[in-house]
Amino acid sequence: MTFLALVRHGETDWNLHGRLQGSSDIPLNATGQAQAREAVYELEGRSWDLLASSPLSRAAETADIIGSHLGIARTATYPDLAERHFGEAEGFTDYDAYSRWPHGMYPGLETRRDLMIRGVRAVDEIASTHPDSSVIAVAHGGVIRAIFDAIRGVASPRILNCGVSTLTHDGTAWTVETINSVPARRTW
Repeated sequence: MTFLALVRHGETDWNLHGRLQGSSDIPLNATGQAQAREAVYELEGRSWDLLASSPLSRAAETADIIGSHLGIARTATYPDLAERHFGEAEGFTDYDAYSRWPHGMYPGLETRRDLMIRGVRAVDEIASTHPDSSVIAVAHGGVIRAIFDAIRGVASPRILNCGVSTLTHDGTAWTVETINSVPARRTW
């Protein structure tokens, strides 16, 4: 069985100001760095075989902070764990994007379906290349939520900065165990 802890990166200044950052490479702020250190408390107590992240610096830095406290180095990057691309709306606040594109279809926006497909592809790759392993993968709220929605078949709650969510793969299928450290069987 593969045990996977999906961790959302820590806060960035764009998160703080409600900006759509998507695939823009925005670094962690001081709060995000502190959140990464706090996430360690959710992850300690288990032996980890792999620490991976999305290629974006906010996820990589979060993983490196977590790894330094757990004594494991980040040794893998999964491009499919990168955040959804918001096209021309990246850098806009939700309000500004809505006022410009009220239909929500920003030019260059990655479809939700495509996001779900690549997110599930990433976790499937982790399970197939690391069976019977415990893995931490640091990614982004949008892609984590898309993975959970695809696996569970229902809408999942918002993923918190440095929220730790867990899944297991039994060799056949994924089971979402927790979302933001809350049992997934809970009714949202």
